[in-house]
Amino acid sequence: MADGAPGGPLLRLFARLVRRPLLPAVRIWRRNIQLRVVAATLLMSLAVVLALGFVVIAQVSKGLLDAKEEAAQSQAAGGFAVAQEKANTPFAVDGPDATDNKVGRDASTWMNSLVKQLASGGQTAFEVVALGAGTGTGEQAAPGTQGVKGARASGNVDPTASVPLTLRRSVNHATGTFKTFWQIRYTAGSGEKHPEPALVIGKRLTDINGDPYDLYYLFPLTQEEESLNLVKSTIATAGLFVVVLLSAIAWLVVRQIVTPVRMAAGIAERLSAGRLQERMKVTGEDDIARLGEAFNKMAQNLQNKIQQLEDLSRMQRRFVSDVSHELRTPLTTVRMAADVIHDARVDFDPITARSAELLAGQLDRFESLLSDLLEISRFDAGAADLQAEPIDLRDVVRRVIDGAEPLAEHKGTRIRVLGDAQPVIAEADARRVERVLRNLVVNAVEHGEGRDVVVRLASAGGAVAVAVRDYGVGLKPGEATRVFNRFWRADPARARTTGGTGLGLSIAVEDARLHGGWLQAWGEPGGGSQFRLTLPRTADEPLRGSPIPLEPEDSRANRARAAAEAAAEAAGRGNGTAGGPGTHPDGRTERPDRDPIPPRPAVTTALPVPADPTALPGSGSRVVARPADQSAAQEDGSGGGR
Repeated sequence: MADGAPGGPLLRLFARLVRRPLLPAVRIWRRNIQLRVVAATLLMSLAVVLALGFVVIAQVSKGLLDAKEEAAQSQAAGGFAVAQEKANTPFAVDGPDATDNKVGRDASTWMNSLVKQLASGGQTAFEVVALGAGTGTGEQAAPGTQGVKGARASGNVDPTASVPLTLRRSVNHATGTFKTFWQIRYTAGSGEKHPEPALVIGKRLTDINGDPYDLYYLFPLTQEEESLNLVKSTIATAGLFVVVLLSAIAWLVVRQIVTPVRMAAGIAERLSAGRLQERMKVTGEDDIARLGEAFNKMAQNLQNKIQQLEDLSRMQRRFVSDVSHELRTPLTTVRMAADVIHDARVDFDPITARSAELLAGQLDRFESLLSDLLEISRFDAGAADLQAEPIDLRDVVRRVIDGAEPLAEHKGTRIRVLGDAQPVIAEADARRVERVLRNLVVNAVEHGEGRDVVVRLASAGGAVAVAVRDYGVGLKPGEATRVFNRFWRADPARARTTGGTGLGLSIAVEDARLHGGWLQAWGEPGGGSQFRLTLPRTADEPLRGSPIPLEPEDSRANRARAAAEAAAEAAGRGNGTAGGPGTHPDGRTERPDRDPIPPRPAVTTALPVPADPTALPGSGSRVVARPADQSAAQEDGSGGGR
């Protein structure tokens, strides 16, 4: 059913209501291997017991019926022989029902006496039914034969209902003995006796007058049915006991295996939480014990290695911190001497003056590198502190842009700010946020190839964001995930105009993480890049998304999609778009010395739902592959030096 169909929401609501109570059971089923093994054992053993029970019951039933059928055929054959012998012997019937003993006597009286005599020898083992030829079959007796009329039966048996029509027709149309399984039904005067299964055997005979009639023996199967029910109850009881026993055995066996595994899983979780002294309790010498010993050895080696790495890392951090501190004193002396030389460079020859300028510039970079190394060492040691207070990010952005203006003028770049009409308030450390944005803006200006740099601000829900967009060389595939690594450069041969240290973005991403925020990158070769800083509006508030998409609206993919939609809309209206060449849709005239900035839609005012899938601290970067026709044109332009 389609989502828009009237029943769609109702079906989804019904499915959700049905699925909700089952979720705890499904969760337990997925997490408990012991339950799954015991349930599988229970089902398989139940299937085996059922199959075995059906086979045994079928064999027992067949054996009982075969024995009953053999005995019944023997008894019926004797009865048929006696009945025929009495019909062939004159004066065969004696007693109160006998008449004047002549051949032409009443056959009906003789038949009644015969049925009683034959049934008296059964002692409830069988009943006897005599039917006239063609009784109940819709057939007429042969011409010239009067035959026995009506039906006679012993033991209040309903003669016509107790003998099936198919058997009567078989007896009427052929010679020999016929048998079938049926039910014995009793008349109303039999004391409400219920029908019971029986084996019916019939044969065509002749009476004392030589006329045909049908004689049937009905052998009840009550005793066999009781025996079969006893066998069924015995098999069911034994099968249930076997299933329960197998389930208990499976539970005990699996418990011996699962318990150590659960202990190992719990200890592994505690090891991953930093409790490296945890060990498994090992008893015995079996496979589980050897597994526990191996696990403990692994944990011990892991603890030793981690301890060694921690000691080494501690030594390295201490070394970096000590070296940075110790270098400050000689650096101060060198700086004083370099300043004196730099101030007196007008009296030097050109080569010496240039050397003095280079010395001053490299000392500036050396001081920045020492400051960055000290900051990195604080992050590594966990000693960085956050002094958060409510700030307006617009003020921070203005200070950053004012500081980057000289470099932007030198590069011929214009820095534009969007989304600064309303306050963008967040609890943050102004010094650290300004350092992050300064790094992003300076990098954008340096790598923007003289094109405009756009800084966007936005806030929505519990998050605020600042995105810095440039239209320079961009980032190649895979570079956006490595751009935050320490000392990483996209192009080592590319010169640093601003004398960067290679640690700026590494420190920036640590500052973002210290705030509980994200610093992410997106880029496409030749299409520029965008760095997005997302911070929680309130300190210690978890982020669910960012009010600014990581991929800008004017990326190649989005522009191609927008162009296709605009072309389709224009074709539908039958007219073209307004504006001539050299003019943007927003009325701004293109500058001939730079690429135009495509128009942007309004700033997003709501958090993405669900949360931005690329919103991972320090990662979540996305790079659009370079088109084939632009690969060669952009080989010499890289996003290095960030």
